[in-house]
Amino acid sequence: MKRLSLLACLTISLLSCDRDSDPFLIDTTRVGSLTKEIQINQLDSVFKGDSIVRKNSGNQFFNSTSEIEIFDKDGKPLLILEPIQQFDSTSTVGYIQIMDSRFQTAKGLNNASTFGEVVKNYEISRIENTLNSAVVFIDELNLYLTIDKKDLPASLRYDTDSRISASQIPDDAKIKYLMVSW
Repeated sequence: MKRLSLLACLTISLLSCDRDSDPFLIDTTRVGSLTKEIQINQLDSVFKGDSIVRKNSGNQFFNSTSEIEIFDKDGKPLLILEPIQQFDSTSTVGYIQIMDSRFQTAKGLNNASTFGEVVKNYEISRIENTLNSAVVFIDELNLYLTIDKKDLPASLRYDTDSRISASQIPDDAKIKYLMVSW
């Protein structure tokens, strides 16, 4: 009996460790190996073996960004990061755009998911109507996604004043952008 109990504990322990070490899991505190506490100057150690491309546009006095693109060893885009404090290597990451569908939540939400999968698995906090997109917020994950207005009914495509409800978005609408905001 003790042996069976020990085996069960070991199995549960190994399974939970595997989930914690999932290099593509998105949850409230991390995206893969990237956590809320990681500073920009630590990205080389977090993404060792991957390519990091820093893109600075403009300058510090005008509208500018310091986006950081992460590519895997085969050149496939993984993530686009934007620091909370622009041009500060000690800043942490504020926004993450998910580029690779291997990054997903525990319920399987990724950038290749449909709106129907979102509704089935998550509570939508709010939907904002913008010029070209419906922005869907899932507060429980600090995550938002955009649905292109081309995928919405014609009555909503050119209207930025109307409220958009989840029931107005077709289940088969594709996610255009998947973003994590810390």
